[in-house]
Amino acid sequence: MDRTLLLAALILCTAATATAAIAETDKNLTSHQPSWSTAAEESDLLPPDSSVSDSDGGFSSMDSMLHWAISHSDPEKLKESAQSHERLSPSELQKSQIEIKELMEKTKMLSDVELMKIAITDLNNVSTSLEDRYRALLELLELVEPLDNANDLNKLGGLSAVTRELNHDDSGIRALAAWVLGKASQNNPTFQQQVLELGVLSRLIVMVKSDSKEEGIKALYAVSAVIRNNLASQELFYAEAGGSMLQDILRNASVDIKLRRKAVLLLTDLAEYQLENVDKDEPPFFNDQDLLKSVVDLTASSDLDLQEKALVAIKSLLQLKTIEARVFRDFCALGDALNRMKQLLHDSMADEDQKDYVMDVENVRIDVEHIFNRKLVKQ
Repeated sequence: MDRTLLLAALILCTAATATAAIAETDKNLTSHQPSWSTAAEESDLLPPDSSVSDSDGGFSSMDSMLHWAISHSDPEKLKESAQSHERLSPSELQKSQIEIKELMEKTKMLSDVELMKIAITDLNNVSTSLEDRYRALLELLELVEPLDNANDLNKLGGLSAVTRELNHDDSGIRALAAWVLGKASQNNPTFQQQVLELGVLSRLIVMVKSDSKEEGIKALYAVSAVIRNNLASQELFYAEAGGSMLQDILRNASVDIKLRRKAVLLLTDLAEYQLENVDKDEPPFFNDQDLLKSVVDLTASSDLDLQEKALVAIKSLLQLKTIEARVFRDFCALGDALNRMKQLLHDSMADEDQKDYVMDVENVRIDVEHIFNRKLVKQ
């Protein structure tokens, strides 16, 4: 194609595309209606072509932009426009080029911060529909995964907005809000402290007991993330009867299996934190005989995954300084439980499909048995 058509394609089509994109972007930034941009919708701001760069949301090069512009244009209109632009003075042509460059910059994908602002604005708007509240929380769920983004959430006013959703009438919204808080708290002491200061932990503990299975699971996930490796959060967890909540889940066979698995994992996290911080006093929580028995009883579960998680928890608990092995022997009947489990695992090895996994669980059982017997001898 000759230079005339190339010039026209650049000026007309790029400008038109950029202008349309800017109009749509401005609309999304200023409107709180259901049309706000999602990650999928933002891609619609750009031409649907393989030449669009995945890295920054724009064209990968000037050539790729020209190819797209030419392929989506009317040749006759291009020629007419090019002829008129050839009559422009140098200063007018330079001005036009600057305008095009500015338009191209504005068509790039919105930044994470801009996307977070949009989602937060929708959450703060009382007239935002339920569907768009879901969309906003799902957007934040993805965006807060990077540490820097998670720490930006509070700076942008998003932490209070998400926290407010924990009291929404819809259980699905509450579950999503808890999920966002949990995701942002992962290995993030800064965010954990921010959640702590807002007094959110007590609300999350209450939500764990919800009649909604999904809400309870996501709330316990958030509780686990907020208190993991964080002494101040753990102390508040115990003060807010978090230990009792955990024990209720562990001993109640009617509770959803996923929730029970997460509860055992949280107990293991708490015990391992104590093992890694031997200079810290061990909370009385760990010496509750009913708690220890509820964990041992899980080894009789029909769910092999839950059995394994219970064994891992027992292994950590046995190594705590203040826990006596004879409590596990006399009150919890751990020896009998381990022997029973040994036979069940042996029988399960006949199934070739799960033989390898069963052997892994048996190895954990053997470790627990050794630690248990050694501790009995010492005491």
